[in-house]
Amino acid sequence: MRLALGISYNGLAYQGWQSQSSGQTVQDKLEAALSEFTGQKVSTLCAGRTDAGVHGLMQVIHFDTPIDRPESAWVRGPNALLSHDIAVQWARIMPPEFHCRASATSRRYAYVLLDSPVRPSIDTGRVGWVYKPLNLERMQESATHLQGEHDFSSFRASACQALSPVKHLRRIDITRRGAYWRFEFEANAFLHHMIRNLMGCLVMVGDGRKEPDWVLEVLAARDRDAAAPTFSPYGLYFVGPRYDARWGLPEHPTLLDGLPGAY
Repeated sequence: MRLALGISYNGLAYQGWQSQSSGQTVQDKLEAALSEFTGQKVSTLCAGRTDAGVHGLMQVIHFDTPIDRPESAWVRGPNALLSHDIAVQWARIMPPEFHCRASATSRRYAYVLLDSPVRPSIDTGRVGWVYKPLNLERMQESATHLQGEHDFSSFRASACQALSPVKHLRRIDITRRGAYWRFEFEANAFLHHMIRNLMGCLVMVGDGRKEPDWVLEVLAARDRDAAAPTFSPYGLYFVGPRYDARWGLPEHPTLLDGLPGAY
C-alpha cells in the first residue's frame, strides 16, 4: 500500500529535511516515529527538501507499507510519537503510480520579512529581517525580470545536485501588511538556495543598493558571484507542492494564514 502524508514543521531545531548521520533532521524524526508506529523500518521520499532553519507548511511525503490502517490512524499515531514542532496534517492511501516528487506540477515557497529598525524578538526564527525601508514598486519591477524560464545558475548553491539550472519561475507575488512583507514564489522546481539567493537580490533592489534591471545582469552572468549574498533561512517556508486534481490531495495549507503578518 502506498501512503501520502502532509507534514508541517518548524525547522529551527533541525538540520534541514534530508536524513543525516546526526539524526537531527525532520526526515530522521519522522521516519523514527513511523517505524515505531508500524513496528518496521520506514523510508520516505519528499516533494521538496528544505535547509536548516527552514519551515514546512505542507511537505508531502510517500512511502510503501504492508500495514493496513485507517487514514486517520496514520495522523494520530505518528503525531503521538513526534515532538511538538513536527505534525502530520493528513494521510491518504494512494495508487502505486503516485510519486510525491515526480507527480508534482509545481512547488511553492513563501518568505516572511520584518521591515523594522529593531530586530525581531517574539518572531525570531519565523521571519527574516531588514532594517532599511523597502520599496514595493522597485521589487515588483525586478521580479518581472525573474519570472519565466531562465538559467538560474547565478542563484544556485555550489552543492546543488539538480541536473539542470533551467527552471520556470511561474510567479513572484510581493505584498505588505504593516511591518511584514510576504514574498510568494512558485516554479516547476527550485535549485538549492535559489529562493534565498533571489531574496538577497530583491532586498538589494528594494533598499536602493541596486536598480531593478540589475537582476537581468545577474541572470545573464550565470555565475553565483554575480548575485547578492545568500539571505537568511529564517522566514522561509515551503508552502508545498501542487498536484493534478485527480490525485485528490489537499492543495492550500490552512497554516499559511498563521504566518507572521498574515492577512
